[in-house]
Amino acid sequence: MKRILGGIGLLMGSICSLGQTLDERAEVMKPIDQLFNGMKLGDSSIVHATFTKKVSMATIGLSKDGKPSIRFESTLDEFLKAVGTPHPDVWNEVIWDTKIEIDGSLAQAWAPYAFYVGKKFSHCGVDAFQLFKGAEGTWKIFQLSDTRQKEGCQVPTKISEQFK
Repeated sequence: MKRILGGIGLLMGSICSLGQTLDERAEVMKPIDQLFNGMKLGDSSIVHATFTKKVSMATIGLSKDGKPSIRFESTLDEFLKAVGTPHPDVWNEVIWDTKIEIDGSLAQAWAPYAFYVGKKFSHCGVDAFQLFKGAEGTWKIFQLSDTRQKEGCQVPTKISEQFK
């Protein structure tokens, strides 16, 4: 009987710690979701609030001659200007199957994505976020990298159907 009760206690402890992990993962997703919402709305102030003061952004892909390359993107100010400058079509970036890892004040999120300009598919790839949890207790993005391709994308049907 003690063994059964001990096993149940261990199971309940695991479930409780899983719940805390799920709550923390939801907190990590808040600035990521806010980033995409701000992009969709074309609101640079919403987007700006998701980042730390200093940010690194990069795209990993192939150069024109087909060799692996890394391109460091514009500054945060330039990105915010691009988001906030009126454009005729809504920018929709959709992610799925997000994997999150957390160690103290460091988190990373990795997710495949598809990017649509209005209803038109633009490109897909993987987003890799690095986030920092500051003294105020909120997560902020300090590094964002992505890959980009126009072909070979395996966008889930439930996502691609939203943009038909």
